[in-house]
Amino acid sequence: MSIISEAFDAWRECRAEYDGTLYAQYEAAEEATRGAMLNARGREKGIDPFSLFMGNETRALAYASEELVEHWASHPRITFAMFEKQWAAQREAELIEDAA
Repeated sequence: MSIISEAFDAWRECRAEYDGTLYAQYEAAEEATRGAMLNARGREKGIDPFSLFMGNETRALAYASEELVEHWASHPRITFAMFEKQWAAQREAELIEDAA
């Protein structure tokens, strides 16, 4: 297998794991806010609440309800970039452990 193929396989694995985390974040927030995840501006613009978990923080905060912002204060949003760094560090640690 080529280095590029291995890298793409790793990225797909990371992305699949992140997707699970993303959906879990969304479901927890939906339950905590009782579905009130958008502010009036977000509802007016027809924003998809799920998109607030994937976009940049400025956009997310611009359309998030007070309840959702409070939820994020104790359960921070995990962006793909953050997840990918953690995932790569964990994978590297596992490879080092396996080599020992």
